[in-house]
Amino acid sequence: MIPLRVLLASAALSLGASILPASADSIPGLRGHDHTGITVPDVKAATAFFTDVLGCSHAMSFGPFMDDKGTFMQDVVNVNPRAVIDEISMVRCGYGSNIELFQYQSPDQAKTLPKNSDIGGHHIALYVDDITKAAEYLRSKNVKTMQGPIPVNEGPAAGQSILYFLTPWGMQMELISYPKGMAYEKSAKTVLWSTTEPTK
Repeated sequence: MIPLRVLLASAALSLGASILPASADSIPGLRGHDHTGITVPDVKAATAFFTDVLGCSHAMSFGPFMDDKGTFMQDVVNVNPRAVIDEISMVRCGYGSNIELFQYQSPDQAKTLPKNSDIGGHHIALYVDDITKAAEYLRSKNVKTMQGPIPVNEGPAAGQSILYFLTPWGMQMELISYPKGMAYEKSAKTVLWSTTEPTK
C-alpha cells in the first residue's frame, strides 16, 4: 500500500515542472481543470461503465489508503479520520479533463446522492459531435435518459443541445453538443470549448 502523503508529494513535484507564469489575481501557474473526483459505491463497476459503455479510457488504479491511528485522512482530504479509500480509478473521456473515481468506507458515510437542486449537487457533461446518435446509443445500452435531446434556440447558449442521463448508481450526467458554436461566442473573450481536435 502506497502512503497517501507519498502519492500527493509525487504528484505535486510532477505538476511543478514547466508551469506558465501566473496572471494577476490567479492561482500561480494555473493551467486548467485536471480532473473531477466522484465517490461511487463500487469503483470497479463504475470504471466498467465509463470504459465499456461511455467509451472512456482507463488510465490507472491505485490504493487503498488509510490511517488506522492518526488524523492524516482528515488533515489531507477532510474526511473522517477512520475513513478508508479502497481504490481510486482514473479515466479519461476523449479530449476533456479526467474523472477520478473513489470508493470509500467511512463511519459517517452518507449514501444518498444529491439532486441537481441540492447544495453540492453536480453532474458531469460529455461533449459529443452528434447528440441524436449519442442519445440513441445510450438508450440501446439501457442507460436511463431524461427528456431530450433538447435544443437551445435563444439567448447566449443558443446553438447547443442537451440530454441528461443517469449512471447505473444514479449519478447525473449530461450529453451536450454545439457543432456550429453558441451565440455568445460571436463577441466572447472566453470560449468554453473548442470543437476542433487538439494538434498532436
